[in-house]
Amino acid sequence: MAKRESLSNRKSRAADIMRQLHKDYPKADCALTHKSAFELLIATILSAQSTDETVNKVTPVLFKRYATPKKLAAAKQEDVEEVVRSTGFFRNKAKNIIGAARKMVEAYDGEVPDDMDRLLTLPGVARKTANVVLGTWFGKNVGVVVDTHVGRLAERMALTWTSRDSKDAVRIEQDLMQVIPQADWTYLSHALIWHGRKVCVARKPRCAECSLAELCPSAGKENGGSKPARRVAGKRASR
Repeated sequence: MAKRESLSNRKSRAADIMRQLHKDYPKADCALTHKSAFELLIATILSAQSTDETVNKVTPVLFKRYATPKKLAAAKQEDVEEVVRSTGFFRNKAKNIIGAARKMVEAYDGEVPDDMDRLLTLPGVARKTANVVLGTWFGKNVGVVVDTHVGRLAERMALTWTSRDSKDAVRIEQDLMQVIPQADWTYLSHALIWHGRKVCVARKPRCAECSLAELCPSAGKENGGSKPARRVAGKRASR
């Protein structure tokens, strides 16, 4: 078993990773199209087990019909199901977004709550969704969004000691919060998602193209990933 890296060393390496991510992805942001906290909340619920691209095709139709929580709360489930069908698990998602809208209308004056405890009372909202809304819309860094990309990259970069195979997103989030400054928690999720889609892909990571390779213990070792280029006199050189 590999020797566990000390917390201080992991924090130092994490700081280097964050500097590079800010350089590579200065405008990293949420990929879900939205114009309000309500739209972001609903889009995030719909994004579970789906893709942002699919959700972004569905939400313009959904929000044209149901532009406010009050309108969505009064919608018929079968009508909403037809709109969100392509996102998968559409019956449960339709039930949840209608239920979330009703809770907002009944308990929160038709507004999206801006704190974790109240957000978690909404149907279909768990910590991941709440983190998205609080961080992206309200600018509150209360946690780290751990999706499949973030979990994969956190393990590959050894920023967590929790295997992604365990699917323990809460533990991975806690590990990341331990080594990343709170001001960067929301940005970290966006940047890792972008990097996971563009470079550190699931099946065959493009380590030779990765600006983080020298900071990543898994570079060139996982799933046939390409070997990172060596540095010569401060510059990259091909192997």
